Amino acid sequence: MNIESPFQLDPQLAADTFAVTEFDVCTVRLMNDSRWPWLILVPKKAGVEELHDLSPSLQEEAMREAATAGAKLKAMTSCTKINTAMIGNMVRQLHIHVIARVEGDANWPGPVWGYGTRETYAPQHGEALAAHLRGIL
Repeated sequence: MNIESPFQLDPQLAADTFAVTEFDVCTVRLMNDSRWPWLILVPKKAGVEELHDLSPSLQEEAMREAATAGAKLKAMTSCTKINTAMIGNMVRQLHIHVIARVEGDANWPGPVWGYGTRETYAPQHGEALAAHLRGIL
């Protein structure tokens, strides 16, 4: 792990998301999949792949930021459940998924990963939703 180099967002995450806002520890992105309101939080530390790669204080702050994002997303969507997960098999850079789920949505109650074909936002709609999220986060 090289935490001396500057933070760079993984190119796949950059390509798949819209920028939302910056928290103290994480950058917040909106996943470009309109089937679920889906945030991605990425700790702004270079070379971090696992939660344990962060110091205990940064781990705690990243989890607080994910909890805050989940609470705001739940209030905004009135969803049934917030799914929060860190998997990282496809993109190694540590990132936290915060996904609003509603009973009866695409693949409920199964996981969102690998289900169906992504339905991207029209660019202006994705940017508008990211701007709205920026305002509430």
